[in-house]
Amino acid sequence: MKNDLGFRALYPITAGWSGDSKYCAAGSDGKRYFLRVAPHEKAERAKKSFELQKKMYSLGVPMCEPLECGECEEGFYTLQSWVDGVNAEDAVPPMPEADQYELGCEAGAILKKIHSIPATENAPGWEPRFNAKMDRKIKNYIECPIKVEGAECFIEYIERSRDLLRGRPQCFQHGDYHIGNMMIENGKPVIIDFDRYDFGDPWEEFNRIVWCAQKAPRFACGMVDGYFGGSVPPLFWRLLALYISSNTLSSIPWAIPFGEDEIRKFTEQTKEIMSWYDDMCRVVPSWYGG
Repeated sequence: MKNDLGFRALYPITAGWSGDSKYCAAGSDGKRYFLRVAPHEKAERAKKSFELQKKMYSLGVPMCEPLECGECEEGFYTLQSWVDGVNAEDAVPPMPEADQYELGCEAGAILKKIHSIPATENAPGWEPRFNAKMDRKIKNYIECPIKVEGAECFIEYIERSRDLLRGRPQCFQHGDYHIGNMMIENGKPVIIDFDRYDFGDPWEEFNRIVWCAQKAPRFACGMVDGYFGGSVPPLFWRLLALYISSNTLSSIPWAIPFGEDEIRKFTEQTKEIMSWYDDMCRVVPSWYGG
């Protein structure tokens, strides 16, 4: 990237899947900043994301402070404060289980705060929208040349659980809320990467808890307990099983363009999820200890 924003130096950040250009930017004031540059065609969404992040920051969500945004030669940039911590995906698993659980509770409480932002008034109805999404995922899996033995159990669970979508509320969603999109700074979780934000059922946001449960099951337990204040509604587990079924079904078709390593990773993940749910014969996953 051409340094046309007046920074002393730009250090590329390669992690993530968004396609945006990301940098640790060294300012003339001696401070570090997080600089993200989206392509010109994503400018409107990037601007909306920045505005929503400012709202979350004002609510006290621990995150990078949104500082400024605007057009630059290579796209639309957003500038945020720098988080000087360690990715939770690396930091949490070696911790004692009690500490994992406590951090998970904090992450769940933070998510509850994020979900206090309402959906836009013109948001499409959740039931028809998500049913159409599941239909696409089922079709893609059926047409996919790679299958995981027994994964049809996800389709069967989806078909007998569609009525759960009726009347579900909607709110702002982070869009990719899991342990890999959190930093641990001064022993506390800080939430990053809001570029996949969306509006929808708040409980659907837990569909990425799979990544947490694989890395640190007690952290995942804490996330659920922290969100619900320790009293988890039975309906949550039924809906979570539906949302995880939908996500899991689409993971292999998604992985194919990225090569054998990704296919292998998601194949193993699919098998692990099937074991958690006993081939979808139970709705509370085995990693949850209550």
